[in-house]
Amino acid sequence: MKPNFSVNTAPKRSDEPIWWSLFGAGGTWFAMVTPVTILVLGVLIPLGVIDSEALDYQRVKGFSSSLIGGLFIIATLALPMWHAMHRIHHGMHDLKIHAGLTGKIACYAFAGLVSVLAVIFIIML
Repeated sequence: MKPNFSVNTAPKRSDEPIWWSLFGAGGTWFAMVTPVTILVLGVLIPLGVIDSEALDYQRVKGFSSSLIGGLFIIATLALPMWHAMHRIHHGMHDLKIHAGLTGKIACYAFAGLVSVLAVIFIIML
């Protein structure tokens, strides 16, 4: 007897790969870059291990005005937000709070808003 396997030749397109890629990028950034940033800015400089003159206004403004610095700041603000909003969206479903499409739009719109504001912040410098 031959098994009856049918292949769907016209599967429904999903937008999940977009959200999962932003979720993964945000989680990776948050796990690898954010702790180092917190260590340097929140511990080593206040303790005097790194000279605070290294982060005077002109140097920080110069860094944030450069392409690499601007992208770093945008990624530091935006990517973890995409990770968090994706986690909240799926966490609500796990907690049996079915917000549906409205919840999805709210979560991702908020992450998008933070991303746009980060870009505007860098452009305005």
